[in-house]
Amino acid sequence: MVRNPLTPEERLRGERLGELLREARGGRSMVAVAADAGISAETLRKIETGRAPTPAFFTVAALAGALGLSMDELLPRVLAAPVPDTGNLPLTA
Repeated sequence: MVRNPLTPEERLRGERLGELLREARGGRSMVAVAADAGISAETLRKIETGRAPTPAFFTVAALAGALGLSMDELLPRVLAAPVPDTGNLPLTA
């Protein structure tokens, strides 16, 4: 099965999610947080760096729980990521 390419907005949301998780992790090690969430440190690294911009819901929920974040506060912060203005390019035939 071929996966459709991500939109720029999906990539930005993934980057913002990674930034928020990294900020929430603070001084805790990636290994400790990943273990608390029941995921691998490699998976957390990919999410934090934006290489896995669309992680599974349960992965995000587990990370939020391990970091003491609620999904209710996390979601609006991820969606608040600014979207670059691509301008109104004219359509040509």
